[in-house]
Amino acid sequence: MKTQFHNYIIELQDHISSKLEEVDGKGQFHEDSWERPGGGGGRTRVLEDGDVFEKAGVNISAINGSLPEALKKQFKVEEGDFFACGLSIVIHPKNPFAPTVHANWRYFEMYNTEGEIISQWFGGGQDLTPYYFFKDDVIHFHENCKKVCDKHSSDFYNEFKKSCDEYFWNTHRNELRGVGGLFFDYLKETNEFSIEDRFNFVCEVGNNFLESYLPILKIRKHTSFSKENRLWQEIRRGRYVEFNLVHDRGTLFGLKTNGRIESILMSLPPKVQWRYDYSPEIGSKEAELLDILSKPINWLE
Repeated sequence: MKTQFHNYIIELQDHISSKLEEVDGKGQFHEDSWERPGGGGGRTRVLEDGDVFEKAGVNISAINGSLPEALKKQFKVEEGDFFACGLSIVIHPKNPFAPTVHANWRYFEMYNTEGEIISQWFGGGQDLTPYYFFKDDVIHFHENCKKVCDKHSSDFYNEFKKSCDEYFWNTHRNELRGVGGLFFDYLKETNEFSIEDRFNFVCEVGNNFLESYLPILKIRKHTSFSKENRLWQEIRRGRYVEFNLVHDRGTLFGLKTNGRIESILMSLPPKVQWRYDYSPEIGSKEAELLDILSKPINWLE
């Protein structure tokens, strides 16, 4: 399974990178291949200062080795090895009216001292972080999330949408990071779903990513904007940074497993502001976004 999924994310990285370059029209991805001390490595691709994307990253990694102490404690084991591979995407458009998007799909195996698999699972998801609220954009994103989920289980969308809202709750700010999407983790083999079923579901979500996001981007990428719109985008990006550095499991996992720091922090936007005790004008579009992010919303009801 690990070879099958690793081959899949290699192909998906190529496909998504090519499509993003096509949409941008100017920017090209810079690629770094790297090796991890202790086992494995990856292929990082970052596009910066394009016509559409201020920064976009499409990264894959496949790492292995002895479980670090932090993961031994997390999994409650004394010894063992692991393998983990995944594809991570973060896209920060230049235009404040175009939302940031994040996606990640990953696979993990854990072994005993004899090298036998004692646990394996898939995880991942995708979520949208707008700076200005457009209901049609949010509904389009969630409709695509539900469409891929429903092909595999009528329960998946509601379950993984709820998990996404809970995961991307920025606790210290008491607000959602964005308008959600899907989040799933520890998708193991069960009586109902084989590990191949889990693989097929994760691939379904990955294959639909561009359809979920690009139609939104194509509508918003050329919208005229002001310095005030840009200021708001940079302030809200600060909340994105805070979540990733304080709460995000992927970031923390990479740091705990001696991952490549440039790849781990690829998700951070290039231009960010923190204004002391900043509050938008009551009744403004900026205030509308904060109200939207104050609680989870069932977008398809």
